[in-house]
Amino acid sequence: MNAARGFWFTVVVLALIVLHYTLRPVLDWRASVDFLAIAVLLVAVRARPGIATAVGFAIGLTADAMTPEAFGAGALAFCVVAYAASSLKAAFFADNLALNAVFVFLGKWLSDLIFLAAEHRLGASEFLAQALLWSPLAAAVTALAGLAVFVVARPVMGTPRG
Repeated sequence: MNAARGFWFTVVVLALIVLHYTLRPVLDWRASVDFLAIAVLLVAVRARPGIATAVGFAIGLTADAMTPEAFGAGALAFCVVAYAASSLKAAFFADNLALNAVFVFLGKWLSDLIFLAAEHRLGASEFLAQALLWSPLAAAVTALAGLAVFVVARPVMGTPRG
């Protein structure tokens, strides 16, 4: 990655983090777009697993700072998702838009499942409703937004590493 592409990549990731804390609260959807998950997955497909995990940890801590009662759950979730996505990117991340959508959907859903299990706040029925209804809906909305980000940002960031 050359300096110009690195700069634009950083701008896109920072814009996604800003969107997460500005646009997402305004929309106030039950199944909302997770711009942080999109940012973690963007980094994961362009970095080695160790770097992707460190970035996932940092972004997870950023998210956890807003929810101190479940501190660490977001960092754990994004670490696991970033490592898995970076390790599996060759199999999933191609020029096929459908595969990109599935990649984002699975990454978001997995991060939600890990977060829900790690935070220990929900009862059994609430956990199942969240894990099987609201998390897949949020993952689908995030996958659509992630697809738009991938399509729009690809010309300035280039193709991911193989």
